[in-house]
Amino acid sequence: MTETSTQNLIQPLGAGDLIDRAIRLYRQNFWTFIWIASPPIIFATLFSLGWTLLGRELFAVGSAKNYDNLFYYNVFSWLGGTVIWFLETVAALVVMGGASRNFVRHLLWFEPITFRETYANIRKKPFALILSSVFIVFLLSILAVVIFYVGLILTSIIFVLCAVLSTVSMVLAWIVGVILSLTIAFLTLWLFFLVASKFAYIPQIMLVEGQGFGTAIGRSGSLASGNIKRFAALFIFTILATYSALSILYIPLGWYAYVNGIQILSFDKDLTPAWYAIGAQLISQASFVLLTPIWMLGLSLLYVDERVRHEGYDVELMAARQLGEIPPLPPQYANPLQPAISTAVKSPEVADNSMLGLN
Repeated sequence: MTETSTQNLIQPLGAGDLIDRAIRLYRQNFWTFIWIASPPIIFATLFSLGWTLLGRELFAVGSAKNYDNLFYYNVFSWLGGTVIWFLETVAALVVMGGASRNFVRHLLWFEPITFRETYANIRKKPFALILSSVFIVFLLSILAVVIFYVGLILTSIIFVLCAVLSTVSMVLAWIVGVILSLTIAFLTLWLFFLVASKFAYIPQIMLVEGQGFGTAIGRSGSLASGNIKRFAALFIFTILATYSALSILYIPLGWYAYVNGIQILSFDKDLTPAWYAIGAQLISQASFVLLTPIWMLGLSLLYVDERVRHEGYDVELMAARQLGEIPPLPPQYANPLQPAISTAVKSPEVADNSMLGLN
């Protein structure tokens, strides 16, 4: 990549530009990002397949003898799916932190984005990255559940209100119901994205800036001001792309199952053969490995963009590119000119009195 094209990557980005740049970088480094995203997802796939086969064996799914065990099989499957999703999401955030440092070095010195460099970055702070990723996933999961049930309660109140209004005018009931439902959906999503965006940059800050977990939380919140629209656009695009990929990949499997007389929409697991359950799991994980790099790149671009907007990060990057790294000073001195990317983990006794918090 030329210096001009790289310089364009650190200009302020709108939501459309953010997604466009992420896809463009993804295309240019497709196999590299697939390799980077693959290890945790391959592990999750093997765990998921083993869990599915274990459940079918324990509860004798597939035979006509044990219909009473279907409830326990569903609970077993749900528990396994939840654990797999949690671990997979945590692993994706950990990998995202390592990739973000590699990405910034790519902007600085045109270093290639590689599998080896990404995982070497992770080994510098493995436990801190895992801790921060578990914190983010757990917190946002609880938040999502709370917001969902609040929205459900408000929706129930709307149904009651519409039922009362329908005695006066059915048209009025429909209009009020649609307007209030859309308003509640918008407000609940906005609240989720508002909170989620405050924690979006913790892995990047820890790896790029060398900050500790506690400092990274506060810094992520300060960087995230005003980025809700772009964060929401990236999140929604990734979700839609994931389900689009799932739909495309499920079509051949669904047709094959239909031709062979498999009731793919049945809730009765005894009517679903093991090969179909395994195929569905493989497709689900394949779509995840294909789309994770876009989310990874998008958040890294968003992190750089926020620093460009708030801190003149583009100037720092150009200075580091032209003048090299700033020579280190003894710990007792406060250097107002911090490096664009951390070269060492900050020791706890050093005061965090940097102008930009880039120690």
